[in-house]
Order: sequence, then structure tokens, then C-alpha cells
Amino acid sequence: MNQPLVILTPAQIQQKITRIAYQVWEDNINEPEIIIAGIIEYGFVIAGRLKAELEKISDIKITLIKISLDKNSTHLEATTDSPIDQCRNNVVIVIDDVINTGRTLAYGIGLFLEIPLKKLRTVALVERSHRIFPVSPDYVGTMLATITKEHVDVLLDDNNREKDVVYLS
Repeated sequence: MNQPLVILTPAQIQQKITRIAYQVWEDNINEPEIIIAGIIEYGFVIAGRLKAELEKISDIKITLIKISLDKNSTHLEATTDSPIDQCRNNVVIVIDDVINTGRTLAYGIGLFLEIPLKKLRTVALVERSHRIFPVSPDYVGTMLATITKEHVDVLLDDNNREKDVVYLS
């Protein structure tokens, strides 16, 4: 069995999140508020870190919500931990850790299609090039050309960020 290859170190992960924060801020510099919606598990962790970075560099009010998906269900449905109506007429940014086929991100953004929004954007820490759903992240930490048999593992630990890592195996 091959040893997993480290794609992103803790410092590189933080650098990617900081860069994405500046891109989000530039894209929304005149907005008084944005909603950041992270897909559990690690999309939500990234969302929390992105919120913290944005609060350091801007005065934009940021609301963090969690998107939950049952990925094993035959009818993939997404839910949030807050009323979806709070997103009405706001900027919403949906975050996932890895985009592979685009299925998870597609269902995550599907939550917001029934309400009017100012803008809907997407973020991925890692984008692979195996999409079968017509979604692409607007902000990307890193793009990775992989074969379908390879697997990308994102491990984030808010208690010890030095343990953060992205592997390719």
C-alpha cells in the first residue's frame, strides 16, 4: 500500500483560507452582511475559519450556518441549523472541503434556490476534476488533477491546527 501524499500542510491550509477570505471580501466589499453556510463536517470547519478571517479584515456582519446532508440516502436532502429564510435577499456562500463529482455541493446550494438571494457563491478547499454535476466553486484553495481511484482526505482539528492536513491516497 502506498504512503499517503501530503497535499496541504497546516500552514498551507491556513494560507488558502486567508486568501479565500480576501477574495470573498473583495467580491462583497459593499455588502453589510453575508451568510456563510458550511457543509458538515469539514466544510463547516472551513466556514468557521473563513468567518474568523473575514472578521479580522472587514466590518461585514457574518452569519455562520451549518448544512447537514445524509450522503447515504437515496434521496439526498440538505437541512440547515437555522431558518433558511434568514438568507433571503442576502449574499450566501456555500463551503465544502473537497469537490469531486459536485454532488454534495449541488445539494448544498439546492437549499437556497427557492428564496431570492443577492448572490450565491461557492468555496472548496480542494477541487478535483471529476464533476458529473454542473457546479464549480467560485473560490478554490487548490485544484488537484487526480485519477478517480485516488482519494483526497481532509483532516482539520480546531483543538490543534498543527494536525491539519490534506492527503492524497
